[in-house]
Amino acid sequence: MWPAASDILRADDTHKPTAEVLVPLSLKLPAPVFAGTPKDAPAGTVMEEACPPKTLMIPSDARNIAPGKRITCSDKNATAAALAKIADGDKEADEQSIVLLHKGLQWVQFDLGGVRQIFAIAIWHAHDTPKIYRSVIVQTADDEDFTQNVRTLFNNDRDNASGLGVGPDRQYFETNQGKIIDAKGVRGRYLRLYSHGSTDSALNEYTEVEIYARPAQ
Repeated sequence: MWPAASDILRADDTHKPTAEVLVPLSLKLPAPVFAGTPKDAPAGTVMEEACPPKTLMIPSDARNIAPGKRITCSDKNATAAALAKIADGDKEADEQSIVLLHKGLQWVQFDLGGVRQIFAIAIWHAHDTPKIYRSVIVQTADDEDFTQNVRTLFNNDRDNASGLGVGPDRQYFETNQGKIIDAKGVRGRYLRLYSHGSTDSALNEYTEVEIYARPAQ
């Protein structure tokens, strides 16, 4: 007896990849501390449209891996205890939740402990007032000195004040919504986040960073 057609596995079926299960990125947001339309942006600033962020879909097995990772910084006065607050889960706008870094271009860097596939990065600078942070740049690399396989995931430095190249992305007012960056599954071990003060202060301020990733496949 010949096998039923339903029992015959086509040769090309064996090579069809299993569809990735995607879920919406769900963030626990801190409380808002101001309401209404933010003040006007400085002249010449290229701003994002003021609208709710789009829902980002990520693989169901991606998790926030930032807590417990080694964090270093260009500001040598920043202690390990202070930097750990950037991934402690406290995103509120309270003064004790904010990590202050010196003025000028500064960066914070995460060692992910191995090559990871990164799908989303959520950043909260200080959101106690509606301010615009300058030269917000996010990069990944394979080495801690950022010389190997450096990839830029976000760059809103429109005048190349950072010296890292002119960025195509728009600036934005900081709110309790934070900033969500679609990392598109990029692979890397190190993640570096730059800023160069804000419209409110020459200091650099961080409240929380979340990194949604999984081991590289």
